[in-house]
Amino acid sequence: MRTGVTVHLSPTDRKRLRAIVDDRNSPQKHVWRAQIVLATSDGLGTTEIMRKADVSKTAVWRWQERFMAEGVDGLLRDKTRPARVSKLADDVAERIVALTLGEAPGETTHWTGRVMAQVVGVSLTSVQRIWRAMV
Repeated sequence: MRTGVTVHLSPTDRKRLRAIVDDRNSPQKHVWRAQIVLATSDGLGTTEIMRKADVSKTAVWRWQERFMAEGVDGLLRDKTRPARVSKLADDVAERIVALTLGEAPGETTHWTGRVMAQVVGVSLTSVQRIWRAMV
């Protein structure tokens, strides 16, 4: 458990954070991040900050640490995260293109997206995306 976290705000930082909270057009996530830091600088404990900002304990700790490391600008940006689905390998795209240019399976006259996706083992949208890039 963390104890004794103190944040000393310069007048400029306090003014910027107050402006974020008071601006009706600020994204809500920026508002509660600013509220966390302002409450911390006012000497409130983690439990009271959690109640006031309506966030979890780990969220309070995260934004306190981010502010101490990066200042106000650190509160206004989200960390980048890796894509949910990994990118297809180049050899998969090359295989789809090679199969597309070759003979269609069975007695069909052309490849359909669904058949290509099934043969290669990727999604239909992946096949369509590769075909769209070919044009």
